[in-house]
Amino acid sequence: MKKIAVIGQGYVGLPLAIEFSQHLPVLGFDINEERVEELNGGKDRTLEADLEKLNKGIQLAKETNFDKGYKASCSLDELKTAQIYIVTVPTPIDRYNAPDLTPLMKASEMLGKVIKKGDIVIYESTVYPGCTEEDCVPILEKYSGLTFNNDFFVGYSPERIVPGDKINTLTTIKKVTSGSTPEIADEIDQLYQTIIKAGTHKAPNIKVAEASKAIENAQRDVNISFVNELALIFDRVGIDTNDVLEAAGTKFNFLKYKPGLVGGHCISVDPYYLAHKAVQLGYHPNVILSGRRVNDSVSEFIASKVVKLMIKKDISVSGSRALILGVTFKENCPDVRNTKVVEVYRALQEYGVSVDLHDPWADVEEVKHEYNIDILPKLKSGEKYDAVIVAVSHDEFLTMDLTTVKKEKSVVFDIKACLDRSLVDARL
Repeated sequence: MKKIAVIGQGYVGLPLAIEFSQHLPVLGFDINEERVEELNGGKDRTLEADLEKLNKGIQLAKETNFDKGYKASCSLDELKTAQIYIVTVPTPIDRYNAPDLTPLMKASEMLGKVIKKGDIVIYESTVYPGCTEEDCVPILEKYSGLTFNNDFFVGYSPERIVPGDKINTLTTIKKVTSGSTPEIADEIDQLYQTIIKAGTHKAPNIKVAEASKAIENAQRDVNISFVNELALIFDRVGIDTNDVLEAAGTKFNFLKYKPGLVGGHCISVDPYYLAHKAVQLGYHPNVILSGRRVNDSVSEFIASKVVKLMIKKDISVSGSRALILGVTFKENCPDVRNTKVVEVYRALQEYGVSVDLHDPWADVEEVKHEYNIDILPKLKSGEKYDAVIVAVSHDEFLTMDLTTVKKEKSVVFDIKACLDRSLVDARL
């Protein structure tokens, strides 16, 4: 029975490793020793793991002498014992919105030093079409001394996990698979069929599988950019965007997207990977990049709108205080990767507003490390603000009494349009 090593034990890698561990021996590899210790103790700070299955996997590994089950590790010696390697490291963008393949290249270099004849490396990280075979494979060959499609093989199966979603989970979302040879494609497809209840879709080649992932999120990004642009237009018209969308949504074929901040590790990142490849091939992707520009402008629009409302209420902007409720990129989820709430925070500061951030779901240390921002783990009793911005629709905020944090003539801006309209001055 082949052993699987899942490289990266975060939001994507951990649920994948846990599901496979119910059927096969799985090594959850992560370079963070603290994370490894936490997982071997049956705990998960991301809240994405099924803790019952995690602990079952840990127990199975002990009972079966690791013929089945889960074990987390940061040991390269243990990593060498696997025959199938699944890479789930992050693929972010840099400050110039160019793909940052550093984690992927480092993972490939590491695997190049441990893979053996007959091993398979499957990539799940989001990339542009061609990246697996053109960028990763040469590194695997260089450090292993092995020949691609003779000594070792690769596959690509894009991750489709939605952080915080407890309904559409790993096993209930159809999985796209691919391999570097027809035989390997079949083997990889059958491997995923052991855990994916929704079934699999075997793509004709790796580039098709890579492209399918890139356009999934590019499509959502473009659709959201359309309604965000509508919000910018209707603000000038003087009507509520959500009222317009509700009316238009009565037609059977109207796509019900809502305006908002577009953050996270996928939708606001993946379009740049597709655009990067297009530019390399001499084509400028107008629609994709124009959508990105619209979505990237929303943070500044929100900040300026809040300031205008404050001026309208005769609130002095200079020296004023604002409270932003929520910093994670989506509701009821601790994931703060690439959150655009931070941009609203900084834009308000540029207007001279003193801003506090509060989020009961976010990890205080992680926000400090990623954005150098100190957030309030708890709201201070009696503290009241000139402006309150509801940025994330956490359950805690939906039932919150805003009078405890706002002054008599404070501005309340509801980015998510999740509160009763009588309680807010404006919403996106």
